[in-house]
Amino acid sequence: MNAIAKTAGTIDRFQQRWPFIAFPVAVWKKFNEDRAGNLAALIAYYGFIATFPLLLVFVTVLDITLRNDPQLRATLINSALAHYPVIGDTIRNNLGSVSSTGLPLAVGIVVLLLGARGVAGAMSNALYEVWGIRREQRPGFPVSWLYELALVLAVGIGFVVTTALSSVAAGAGHVLTGAGGQVLAVAVSLVLNVGSFWLAFRLATTFKVPWHDLRYGAVIAAVVWQVLQVAGGYVISHQLQRASSLYGTFGVVLGLLAWLYLQAMVTLYAAEVDAVLVRRLWPRTLLSDSQEHEPQDEKEAPHHGQRAA
Repeated sequence: MNAIAKTAGTIDRFQQRWPFIAFPVAVWKKFNEDRAGNLAALIAYYGFIATFPLLLVFVTVLDITLRNDPQLRATLINSALAHYPVIGDTIRNNLGSVSSTGLPLAVGIVVLLLGARGVAGAMSNALYEVWGIRREQRPGFPVSWLYELALVLAVGIGFVVTTALSSVAAGAGHVLTGAGGQVLAVAVSLVLNVGSFWLAFRLATTFKVPWHDLRYGAVIAAVVWQVLQVAGGYVISHQLQRASSLYGTFGVVLGLLAWLYLQAMVTLYAAEVDAVLVRRLWPRTLLSDSQEHEPQDEKEAPHHGQRAA
């Protein structure tokens, strides 16, 4: 075994001895084995398709219900678009609304549900892969559609409730001057996000994974999403500035896709944490599968013509 292989083996054995290194390595390796990056791209694609119908219907419903309270309407819209750092302003400036009459609004809701079902289907498929749920264990049509519809409604209602209560908390934050108001707004949003992720993970796995096995992933996803709302503004603005100089208006599209992909990646990494933790899939080797089973010392290798033990 050459010096490079020996060094790699030494590093690998070192990381396996320390859980605070071995656990993240195991999560990272399982993420790659599940091809979760490709699954995240699919979620982002369907999320991009569903985003604009969702916002259109949301604005239309606010136009109907809050016609006499434009200030609250504007606050709710701003809170919803705050989920899209930097590009939210561009979306707001170019976003219209569906006709508030019965038929166009109904058609808009149907289109929204069809697009959102794609997100739910992609999310369910990703969680199936993360938890190793075989195809024969997955529900077929029409039960699968019912689960996807429940996931769409749960996440959609959670989105609306989170937006509304976050706005209320932000309003209370103006009354409670100083850091206390900001802490209240963040705490309310965080608690709601934990509940939304927990329920979404449970529905996406069609109740085949117990609640208690999903709790850490829900907390991690909610915390990281909260951080992304703060740090994401810098990341997206930096990328969007470069993309806009090259692609013009299409830079906003690329920025939105990048933002959705980042959120999908974070969510699947959080789900992988639960799977690795529950099934104790660590420590893992950094070596490839072929190297993993090679003798660790040249003295252990069988000689030509000698059978391995």
